[in-house]
Amino acid sequence: MGVLAPWFLAGAAAIAVPIYLHLLRQHTSAPHPFSSLMFFEPRTQTSIRQRRLRYLVLLALRLALLIFLVLAFADPFINRSAAGVKSEKLMMVVVDNSFSMRAGSRLADAKREAISLLASRNPAERAQVMELGSKLEALTQPIQDTGALRAAVQSIAPGDSRGSFGELARSLRSLATNVPTPIELHLFSDMQKSNMPPSFSDMALPGNVKLVLHPVANGNPLPNWVVESVNAPGQVWQPKKARVQAVIAGYNTPEASRSVSLVVNGKTIATKKTDVPANGRASVEFDSLDVPYGFSRCEIRIDSADVLPGDDATLFAVERSDPSQVLFLHDATDTRSPLYFGSALSAAAQSAFTMESVPVLQAGNIQFSRYAFVVVSDAGSLPASLENDLSQYVRRGGSVLIAAGTALGRRSRIPIFGANILQARYYSNDGGSYLTVGDTDPSYPSIAKADRWSGVKFYYATQVDDSGSRVVARLADRTPVLLEKRIGEGRVLLLASGLDNITNDFPLHPQFVPFVEQTAFYLSGTERRSGSRAVDSFVELRNAKEQAVGVEVIDPDGHRPLSLKDAATAQSFQLTRAGFYQFRLANGRQDVVGVNPDRRESDLAVMSPDVQSLWSGNAGTQPDHAVVAADPSDDKNTRFPLWWYVMLFALAVALAESWVANQHLAARREDL
Repeated sequence: MGVLAPWFLAGAAAIAVPIYLHLLRQHTSAPHPFSSLMFFEPRTQTSIRQRRLRYLVLLALRLALLIFLVLAFADPFINRSAAGVKSEKLMMVVVDNSFSMRAGSRLADAKREAISLLASRNPAERAQVMELGSKLEALTQPIQDTGALRAAVQSIAPGDSRGSFGELARSLRSLATNVPTPIELHLFSDMQKSNMPPSFSDMALPGNVKLVLHPVANGNPLPNWVVESVNAPGQVWQPKKARVQAVIAGYNTPEASRSVSLVVNGKTIATKKTDVPANGRASVEFDSLDVPYGFSRCEIRIDSADVLPGDDATLFAVERSDPSQVLFLHDATDTRSPLYFGSALSAAAQSAFTMESVPVLQAGNIQFSRYAFVVVSDAGSLPASLENDLSQYVRRGGSVLIAAGTALGRRSRIPIFGANILQARYYSNDGGSYLTVGDTDPSYPSIAKADRWSGVKFYYATQVDDSGSRVVARLADRTPVLLEKRIGEGRVLLLASGLDNITNDFPLHPQFVPFVEQTAFYLSGTERRSGSRAVDSFVELRNAKEQAVGVEVIDPDGHRPLSLKDAATAQSFQLTRAGFYQFRLANGRQDVVGVNPDRRESDLAVMSPDVQSLWSGNAGTQPDHAVVAADPSDDKNTRFPLWWYVMLFALAVALAESWVANQHLAARREDL
């Protein structure tokens, strides 16, 4: 027997308190002489011996209560043989249904072995069935019904997600805090090496989990060819034709020749042969992607010659449309800004846009919904009705680029953007001729592909209040020069200088062309359209938190996975399956996305036996088919806690003390 917290035993010194109260603080009365007792009424005296007996019992109960409380906090235990301890155990059956389990008969073998295990277990033992992909999902609660458990295993379907042993360990660590009973975890998996997290410590299991591995793949990795990646545009414009590049990879494969086909809307339009080196990669390029108007569902496919045909094709969607229109609003006296911006747009944007230049005072009856985005250049006198129409255009999903030149700098606030103007900075008059860009956000497309505006000289900038906006670039004096703010479903980009060559020399630099190109793609939404995504990635359905407009999602089977409530409130949607998804976003735009499994699942190499043994905690030899972890309960002795029983005794003593104290302190009626 022992205690886990022996320092709590020092609290036993508290028993001196009731001893002091009972023995040293007894009530005493001093005798006083009295002349005669003839006027006192005779009574029978209380039994001093009976009251003294109650007094000692009360003292003993109070001392016992303190001792039991101190002992309970010390957490006493006794060592008992592990073989003699009967503890409830939870059998957890986890079947891996990640994409690599589609290879051959791996998933069928795993389900068959899991059903066999459930049939051989003790019927009184509780079990739970789960499936493992990118996350651990429970298919049953801990139950004893063998039929329900078997049905849950049979219902497991092959998935398209990437398996994650790190997610398995994380989920079990969270689960173990709520399940105090021992867990016997049986994992049926191909033990794919790519499912391991970067750090082996992320696979650590809690102490009450006994891991039993059931590998359904041998140690020799199977050869597998895969369409590893495809580089194709998400949108093309008439008469522009695009190129498609594909990379064909082989895992544990010999040198071989593969046929690569470009398929558009189910029709093969081109086929090429390529030689893939042993365990290597080969590139294939199709010079012309000719698709009809609208969205086309395309794929790059190779001839199937392995056990995992699901990765022999990569899906992607392409939209063909006419060039998008861009509206450029400017002051009637400003002729340089539309010239510079329009020339850069037509030279760089792959014939994707056509620009319409309109003076501000002539833009009264324009329907802004026809334009991919709007540019407002140094509009010092923007009419209130026009500003209101542009604000509504942005809230419904449109985008606006505002260039704040000297005329706009004389106002108190930036229209549409809504920021207050703090001051106008004329650097040519402040003792220096110009300022250059200091800090930039390299992840922003308008900055990353424009050499971070290196060498651009700014002679003027409008300093605005940047609260509530994203600052993309600052000048050397920390003045924000490029800011973005999301308003409703749209966005507004503010350039705190002009688009001419007076407030800066940006239009004269080579960086101006990629800046205009990437800004146009970004504001029109084309930059965010990739045409291809990976399974388990997310698609943004709306920008604003306000749910004023519903969205629509159609999965590869043609079903709508979102309920009416979710369609009105969901901010994003997770792509859980391979295939083509259709979207109608909150900003009114339509999109089609081809979804493909993570190509890391295509490498069928398995974890080495040493790593499996290390994970399961068994460094010795293993059985032929299963690797069993060392169970903490296999020690010679195990601790059996006693604090619960001590607390029960303390409760009983407290009740007895209360009753005795009530009897001892109550006023007693004396007999006459």
